[in-house]
Amino acid sequence: MNCQESEMLIHAYLDGELDLLNTVQLEDHLRECAACAEASRNHQTLRSAISSGGFYFKAPNNLTERIHLALQEADQAGPHTSTSAQEISGQMPSQHKRMRWQFSWVLAGLAAAAAMAALVVWRFDPAISRPSRDDLLAKEVLASHVRSLMANHLTDVPSSDQHTVKPWFNGKLDFSPPVKDLSGDGFPLVGGRLDYLEDKPVAALVYQRRKHLINLFAWPSDSDSGQKTVMRQGYNLLHWTQSGMTYWAVSDLNSSELQEFVHLVQNHSTRAPESGH
Repeated sequence: MNCQESEMLIHAYLDGELDLLNTVQLEDHLRECAACAEASRNHQTLRSAISSGGFYFKAPNNLTERIHLALQEADQAGPHTSTSAQEISGQMPSQHKRMRWQFSWVLAGLAAAAAMAALVVWRFDPAISRPSRDDLLAKEVLASHVRSLMANHLTDVPSSDQHTVKPWFNGKLDFSPPVKDLSGDGFPLVGGRLDYLEDKPVAALVYQRRKHLINLFAWPSDSDSGQKTVMRQGYNLLHWTQSGMTYWAVSDLNSSELQEFVHLVQNHSTRAPESGH
């Protein structure tokens, strides 16, 4: 991907509307191109300033009611204003005509203002236009999983020995990820690598189920939460927090077997993580 293509796709990327393949290619380009990365940060800063400040107009709560009332009054005024002799003869006073013409323009202006206000609120209100944090994180997790398969960079430390994989992270992370060999349960450990999610380094542990690869991402968390399931573009993603760690498991493995894998990880992750050195 070149800089021109990046400029064309950056807005869709920041809005969470870019497809997976272009997302992966764009993120790779942003890591390599300082100018495009700076442009992306500037766009994100502008979006945040617009959505969090007082830069967008919020329509009054009673605007819709006022428009409906004005329209009703206009409809009611029509039949009652045709009783004069001049109106019967088709000669409505010019002042009356001018007032009705002006009133029509007022109604049109109110309708246009309402439409514009609705558009602005929809475009810039974070609760409406912005994807949630979990949605954005799910997109990052899936992109990292697919990238690891496409770029032939599945592992930094290829090994089925948990006592080889776990020490490899020492000095690379400020925490010690829980690494378990689940080969006895049908999910052998393949290895591990260093990855990045939400602009911070995380541990990526790779497991296998027949020909299906599973990426298990882990990093410290301040709270515990229940398990949540997401499906994106044919991939299953499960995430939860437990014992001071956040976990995201992603694979094209069927949902029931991925659930089985997650339960095994949860049963082996009851102790708090150790501090890295």
